[in-house]
Parts: sequence; C-alpha cells; structure tokens
Amino acid sequence: MATVTLKGATRFYAGQHTPAVDALDLEVADGEFLVLVGPSGCGKSTTLRMVAGLEGVDEGGIAIGDRDVTDLPPKDRDIAMVFQNYALYPHMTVRENIGFHLRIRREPKALIAERTAEAAQLLDLTEVLDRKPAQLSGGQRQRVAMGRAIVRRPQVFLLDEPLSNLDAKLRVQTRTQIAALQREFAVTTLYVTHDQVEAMTMGDRVAVMNGGVLQQCATPPEIFARPVNLFVASFIGSPAINLLNASAADDTVRGPGFELRLTRAQASSLTGTDVVVGLRPEAWTVGEPGTGVDATIEVVEELGSDQYIYCSTVGGADDPIAVDPSLGMPAADTGLPRPLTVRTQGMAPYARGQRVGLRPDSASAHLFDANTGLRLED
Repeated sequence: MATVTLKGATRFYAGQHTPAVDALDLEVADGEFLVLVGPSGCGKSTTLRMVAGLEGVDEGGIAIGDRDVTDLPPKDRDIAMVFQNYALYPHMTVRENIGFHLRIRREPKALIAERTAEAAQLLDLTEVLDRKPAQLSGGQRQRVAMGRAIVRRPQVFLLDEPLSNLDAKLRVQTRTQIAALQREFAVTTLYVTHDQVEAMTMGDRVAVMNGGVLQQCATPPEIFARPVNLFVASFIGSPAINLLNASAADDTVRGPGFELRLTRAQASSLTGTDVVVGLRPEAWTVGEPGTGVDATIEVVEELGSDQYIYCSTVGGADDPIAVDPSLGMPAADTGLPRPLTVRTQGMAPYARGQRVGLRPDSASAHLFDANTGLRLED
C-alpha cells in the first residue's frame, strides 16, 4: 500500500480567475480512510480527479508512496476509482464487469476467476454474477463497481460520491459495507461526498473544503468538538449549529439573554469586540419563559429517540445571522438566528406556539472572532 501526498496542488479551469483547488497540502496515511467533504463546487471532486490523473496539476505536485505521479497517466498510477454513476459496461455480465481490468492486463484466467469469485462473495453478488447491469438494483450496481475496484488490488482507492444515487436506507447500509471493506483490505482510500453525515461516520479523518481551500483536516470528533472557523462549525453538524451575535467586554461575552466568560487566551486573540457564539442544538436547556433566551416554538420535529424544536426569537424574522459560503464569515445581524434549533428528549410535551426560555450551556459554546471567522482558542 502507499501514502498519498499533495503538496501545493493547484488546478485552474479555463476562464476562471480563481483556482478550483488552491495550493492544497494534504497527506493520506498508508491504509487510512480519508473523506473529502464540502458544498458543491468546493473542489473536492477536482482534488480526487487530480490524484487519479483525470485532471492536470497546474502548480504543486502529487505523490503516491515514494513515486511522483504528477505527470503520469491514470493507468500508471496503480489506483482504482469508483464513480457516482457506477460506469458499468451494460453489455457485460456482472462477472465480466468485475474481471474486466484483469483481462485487460492479460492476467491468467484462473486468477481472474478466483478474484472475481472472492469479490462476489464479499459483496454478496454470487447469485447475480451472470446478470447484466440492467437487471440489478442500484445497490447491486454500486457493489459491482466496488468489486471491479477490489479485484485490481490497487495501492489507492478513489471513490467519488458513490452513494448519491441510492435511497436513504440503502445508502446507510452500503456505506457500512464500504467502511468495513476498506478496513478489511487496509487500502489507502480517498472518499468524496457532500454529505457530512457520511463523512463523519465513515472517515478516519475528515478534510473539509470550501472555495478550493482546505479548511480543516482532523478526526470526526475533533472536527465536531473544535471547528477551526465559522464555515466548519456551520457545515458540520445536523441540524446545523446555532450562531448568535454577541459582544465582548471585560472578559465577558454578552448576547441577548446570556453571558459567557472569556479565558485569557480567548480575550487576547480577539481582533475587536464582536463575537459569534456557536451553540449546537444539544447545548440548550428548555425552561420557563423569562429564563435565558425568550423563544416561541414554531415547529416540533419528533424522531422518537430525540425531539427537535425550532423556535423563533426576538428580532425580525427576515433578519437572520448568516454565514457567507465563500468566506465562512458572519453577515451583519441585529438579533438572534431564525429559527433557533434545540434538541430535547424524545416525546417531550412541547407544542407549536408554546413560549419557552432557552438557557445555553456555557461549557459547550464555540466562540469565534466575528472579524476573521476564526475560533477563539481556549
């Protein structure tokens, strides 16, 4: 197996003034499952295609193991790629699709049959080996695409949103299978998705991208618990984090209905007095009106094990706090977010139109400099 190293990797598209991928420095360890995640157009698929050799590298370089592959064609990189649309040959059977690249390499027929049978057994495809792709379900087609990659025994797996065409239930099942297979084979894997739930549940590490720039690369718990900036905080988490405007004075952050103490390090790293406070839905306690932030419940979303209540707060309904998708910076705001999302115990007796008081857990608050969008370090 091998590491994958990108050093200052940059890709420009014709007619564009800004790069699709901008000076990306990233190293994927041998056998690691690394997920690239971000909104549409953030550069994650372009990064994957650069590693595959399907896109050129305008600046910087890419290495697989100890080989510089920046200028090598895809066939010489020892990688296997699984595409979003499966890319199966419709006139071939499942057996022929899985073994296709081995036949191209003129491997012995016995080896092709052995590896095809092994992959089919791993992926529960043995009973459909003689069917054509048109006779398969979406999940089966995706497993065939995985089987075709597995039999090649490459140094690196590259998966470009392989689950986006599957329904929700099948997506959960298939992502579990992919993660289990990757750990069984211990192949270095880059996986691209726009779904942050997939990223957080599958990856050893998660690389969050925006505007062609790497924002943060860390383990899922670290990404969730210590987002480096407003963009990462707002992108990771479902439902999304609540962002509240506040101001700092005398080592205290004051917002509508709450106060939080600043540490010395946080206070010294501020560039001004404006602070954005991030509080995830689970960081609130619901009480009586007049305690904490006054709010009115607009929607109750019952999930059984959890309940989410979406509350309106003081200020105009058309005046939310927002995060600029290109900069990860807060937009101008004069009140609290609309709506304010709070997680409560499942089957809790809350109803639409009910007035409540919301008390934030200060220990769970994420503090960001409103001028730079960067986290205030503890």
